Amino acid sequence: QVQLVESGGGLVQAGGSLRLSCAASGSIFSIKRMAWYRQAPGRQRDLVADATSDGSINYADSVKGRFTITRDDAKKTVYLQMNSLKPEDSAVYYCNADVTRFLSGLPYNYWGQGTQVTVSS
Repeated sequence: QVQLVESGGGLVQAGGSLRLSCAASGSIFSIKRMAWYRQAPGRQRDLVADATSDGSINYADSVKGRFTITRDDAKKTVYLQMNSLKPEDSAVYYCNADVTRFLSGLPYNYWGQGTQVTVSS
């Protein structure tokens, strides 16, 4: 079994910063892609940023220049540094990863449980 556990959410004032972490655990052979998504009430879940094992990184236009995604493959952890936060960044943030398990040979997609980020104006 594979688990993704997020941490670091909370309440912050506009202009502030938060750092989210997501640690993967279980019988993991490799993780090709790690990503952060977010979902505000009544809205669809959208991609915030992703990072692949070959170094490719993508950001949603709305967070470019403010958010930074990094991954520590030795720790099987992905981070999201969020600066200059705005009220519209408020959402539940979900970690997502494409994980290949030992003896599996195929990647499967996993989700974390989500962490709430609230930005007050």
